Amino acid sequence: MRPLPTPLSGQVKTDPVVQAFWLLRIGFTVAPILFGVDKFAGLLTDWQRYLAPGIDSLVPGTAHQAMLAVGTIEIVAGIAVAVLPRFGGYLVAAWLGGIIVNLLLLGDFYDVALRDFGLLLGALTLARLAAVVTLPGTPRGL
Repeated sequence: MRPLPTPLSGQVKTDPVVQAFWLLRIGFTVAPILFGVDKFAGLLTDWQRYLAPGIDSLVPGTAHQAMLAVGTIEIVAGIAVAVLPRFGGYLVAAWLGGIIVNLLLLGDFYDVALRDFGLLLGALTLARLAAVVTLPGTPRGL
């Protein structure tokens, strides 16, 4: 197990494992939160077009309301990565798995599904790194 004082410590400058952990932790904190917030703002894209009709019919309410729920879950997942990266990494990976299934059911956006598969692998990597990189005085993976 490698102790991890802070992202500004000398260890971050010299240890590639710690560097990889922090890059993934920051990325998987910021990206889900930003994408989640954009479900409410709608600046990046029309998110509803990425919702498969089969999934939309399972979720009560409109597609817009479903996207608001998705945004909320993404924000929570990003916060989970920030606070509990070991758990949060697995949570983001599971969420990305759901997104991939949705995109495959939609029958379009295979390029986005493939990209999200790569992100899923990154989230799993974060969770595994969190098992060995810890903050001093905390249990593993926090």
